[in-house]
Amino acid sequence: MIQSVPEIDSQAGMECYCTNFAGINGTIKENNEEFQVSEIIDYTFLKPPYFSSVQNNEHKFPLYLLEKHNIDSNHAVIEIKKQSGLKLKIMGIKDAKAETSQYASCEQTKNLPKYIITNKTKLTLLGFLRTPLSKSVLIGNSFQIKIKTSDNNIHPFLLELNKIANFYGLQRFGSERMVTHLVGKALLERNYNKAIEYLLSYTSKYDSKFSKEIRERSRDPKNYQKLIKILPKGMDLERLILYTLVKGKDSIAVIRSIPINIRRLFVQAYQSYVFNKCLSNALLCNEDIRKCKDGDLCFEIEKPLVFGKIRRFREGIDSNNDVIPAIRLVGYNYQPGKNRFDHITKRILSDENISPTAFYLKDLQELSLQMGFRQTSLCCSEFSHVGMLDLSFKLPKGSYATTLLRELIKPIDPIKAGF
Repeated sequence: MIQSVPEIDSQAGMECYCTNFAGINGTIKENNEEFQVSEIIDYTFLKPPYFSSVQNNEHKFPLYLLEKHNIDSNHAVIEIKKQSGLKLKIMGIKDAKAETSQYASCEQTKNLPKYIITNKTKLTLLGFLRTPLSKSVLIGNSFQIKIKTSDNNIHPFLLELNKIANFYGLQRFGSERMVTHLVGKALLERNYNKAIEYLLSYTSKYDSKFSKEIRERSRDPKNYQKLIKILPKGMDLERLILYTLVKGKDSIAVIRSIPINIRRLFVQAYQSYVFNKCLSNALLCNEDIRKCKDGDLCFEIEKPLVFGKIRRFREGIDSNNDVIPAIRLVGYNYQPGKNRFDHITKRILSDENISPTAFYLKDLQELSLQMGFRQTSLCCSEFSHVGMLDLSFKLPKGSYATTLLRELIKPIDPIKAGF
């Protein structure tokens, strides 16, 4: 296991690699066509009696296919709403630097458009469902990815494919601007002004000179009016914040000026950071995260990409072939057990000076976050490769392709390498 990682990985809680493979030092996402993602759902929901190509009394709820490029899923939903008024619900968030297709629905059941096309999206009505679309239908994602590299010998890597931890990728934390989990922690500390300051003023070494100047000027309220006029399109959240500040609103109103799907990401990102730290600590202590130990929580494996109920692992009774270790994601109802991962999480929360009850925000209840569960291993399925290098593989929902690519490429600078 390699322990030396880029600084930006450490900032996301990924403090080591899981494999000994030296890496091919390639690049990804040089254009959108080279990184393609498609959602995999339970296809029984695309057949009768659950699905109908025409709307009727039994099948009222629309099912759309959302295709996009150069825009993340949340902003794609915002773009479609601005153009058509249609308020979409999606099951997963897809990165901006990719060509992606995913399923979407809405509460509206009348006057539904068959097609919507915007600058970066295409929405197509597929048919109608008996019940609203829910995340339980989502199984995972299929990836088609091209890596630019002069080294295509990845056979040693394939022997370690099952060692990869299920880290949340850099996208979860803002990629080159690693700020979302910092905002999340500030919210949990009830330091709403600090959260706003992070959103407006936080910079990284990847920011342009112009961006750094804008963010420095945003520290002074006297500059708000002028900044609103010169902010680039990519700073749409900053513009919303400044508009609200100029109106004299309080810090809670400022936070709420951010679209709900995006502001929920902040606390979720901090939860993800604690999870990454827990996995890193376990790996650095030479824990085998692929196999359950007595006292661990585990998911039952129903089939590739699909996990069943969560229960306690029973040493001597259960087979590790049928289960996979699970880690509790901290939330306001988090009650740690006595297994190895709970001990690590408790220590991280103590070091961070954060209590699980902090995840219930009385002032911003829509951001409150319950405990969850996440598998320790990436669980890649149907991995194949050709040429220099075209990859194809599938991952369970919530897992990141860049987590696998990070182990394969071992980039010196992840952002410059396209992560």
